[in-house]
Amino acid sequence: MSKKEVQKQSEKQNAAFGSWESPITTDLMLDDSVGLGEISVFEDDVYWIEMRPQEKGRYVVVKRTPDGQQTDVIPTEFNACSRVHEYGGGSYLMTEQGLVFSNFSDQALYMVNSNNDCIKLTNSGACRYADMIYDKNKCRLICVRESHSESSLKSNHNEAINTIVSISLSEEKNEKILLEGADFYSNPRLSHDGKQLCWINWQHPNMPWDDTSLYCAEINNKGEIETPKHIAGGNNEAVCQPLWSPDNILYFVSDKSNWWNLYRFNNNQTECVLVKDAEFAVPQWSFCECNYDFVDKDNIQAIYRQNGLAYIALININEKSLETLELSYTDFESLVCNKNKSWFLAASPTQFPSIVEYDIAQKEIDVLRKANKLTLDDGNISIGEPLTYPVNEKNNAYAFFYRPKNKNFTGLDGEQPPLIVMSHGGPTGESHNGIKMVVQFFTSRGFAVLDVNYGGSSGYGRTYRQRLNKQWGLVDVNDCSKAALYVAEQGWVDKERLAIRGGSAGGFTTLASLAFTDIFKAGASHYGVSDLEALAKETHKFESRYLDSLIGTYPEEQDLYKERSPVHNVEQLSCPVIFFQGLEDKIVLPNQAEMMVDALKEKGIPVVYIAYEGEQHGFRQAKNIKRTLEAELYFYSTIFNFECAEDIEPVKFL
Repeated sequence: MSKKEVQKQSEKQNAAFGSWESPITTDLMLDDSVGLGEISVFEDDVYWIEMRPQEKGRYVVVKRTPDGQQTDVIPTEFNACSRVHEYGGGSYLMTEQGLVFSNFSDQALYMVNSNNDCIKLTNSGACRYADMIYDKNKCRLICVRESHSESSLKSNHNEAINTIVSISLSEEKNEKILLEGADFYSNPRLSHDGKQLCWINWQHPNMPWDDTSLYCAEINNKGEIETPKHIAGGNNEAVCQPLWSPDNILYFVSDKSNWWNLYRFNNNQTECVLVKDAEFAVPQWSFCECNYDFVDKDNIQAIYRQNGLAYIALININEKSLETLELSYTDFESLVCNKNKSWFLAASPTQFPSIVEYDIAQKEIDVLRKANKLTLDDGNISIGEPLTYPVNEKNNAYAFFYRPKNKNFTGLDGEQPPLIVMSHGGPTGESHNGIKMVVQFFTSRGFAVLDVNYGGSSGYGRTYRQRLNKQWGLVDVNDCSKAALYVAEQGWVDKERLAIRGGSAGGFTTLASLAFTDIFKAGASHYGVSDLEALAKETHKFESRYLDSLIGTYPEEQDLYKERSPVHNVEQLSCPVIFFQGLEDKIVLPNQAEMMVDALKEKGIPVVYIAYEGEQHGFRQAKNIKRTLEAELYFYSTIFNFECAEDIEPVKFL
């Protein structure tokens, strides 16, 4: 340590870890903060979705014109959010006729035309729509439809029916099924001449990262599909993100080499565009994931992930060469190209997610919109250090380690910081190192945070993803536990003050870690799973057979479901837990938290339960996000024996 660093260290105030006064308050985090995504370009205008916590989590389509003017496109009483697969995505589309979007409250499609009239396009209150494209030749939309009508549920074993449909924009109530029979559909994409349609489908019990198939067919004069042809996928190959090149060659991403690499189908043959041990796609939890696009017929701009970091590159198709762009960002998504420019969502360990415009020829960027206008002092920002650590004799796992950091504070002499292990959701998710304000909220108060990419996470190839097959509740628990012990053994954290938190599937890993290990002293479950059997019976169609691959077939392997369910193993759990739950959650129902809370109460273990009206799977309203963070901090203060610097409403132990 240099003299200057020693002097700066000595100027800091000594205080207990966790008790540091932080400038990163919940009010500051949420003030003028938005979620960003679903970028698209139409003519010369750029569009995207903003999720606004200050408007009760409303999703708004925003347009930016070349002169820099930004306007909301949908009326204030609407919310552009599809619920197909419950996770949505692909919620809007700009067409020559106007902007079409899926409205959250009734899931109908509406169109805002050139006169700013908002016209309802669909009338069935039982149907949901997503992943729309515009068929100019037929003046119609083509999209995924999910029917929850009584007749659909009755005819399909109480499950919704998914199809690809066309919806006329020139005739009233002209909705036709183009494709049916598969359990799931996605990515309908028209060739540029409008004569061919490609799509992806898959069947239970597969998830879209397990086994999917890409098809293509001619469109006849009546607009019907003729003789579908299988292009790729199936037999444990997951294909995704099909896209037509400017010269009408079909491209797609496949993981048949273990890595999601780019391929194309040309002259009835499939060839790999570029071989690289990297991921050029992400698991399709939501519609319209975009990891590559065409600059022209010879060049592609693409996002790829490698060793936990993301990059943007230019790929020359003819030379099969890749040039990684030198940008200051380390996390990218939602890429689109047009007229020698590209737009994408980008972030870094010190930069908030932003809509970025990139001039491909000039190699210059322009930031169009930031998720948060907050200016942060680097002295208070902890940057994740990538870790690779052993979890057994054959395998390593990966994580980002964040040390406590606050320019005004340091810990007490002889004290090590408490650790919060973060188990991401999915579980086929991935922890990135783009800035996460939840992480900074805790590190700036004196916590260390360990964000774990346990076995099953994406970004490290299909083999790593499949480490979790039949092993959920075992591999993820082991990897999170080994991660905590690893950093404790390095002397970086207090081994006696280890906590774990997670949401959804990460909530299950949290609860399972508390039930099946004695490493952690506290846990926070955000809308987490506690009863695997109940999840298998009650969850929505998209994930209703997910547990077949993660646990085993049900009910044939019912015993495994009970063995690995935290709610059936409460006798092994002995530390306090706090639960947060949205009461309108259709993915992990509120009874998952409530069963666990009741079981812990009966055993006499300190437990906190905070439920929110109007929230679903993940919290979107500013007041609830604020309460959740502050309540979790207060909860840790009672367990790890420190005083919060700010005045926080206490939590009530049951």
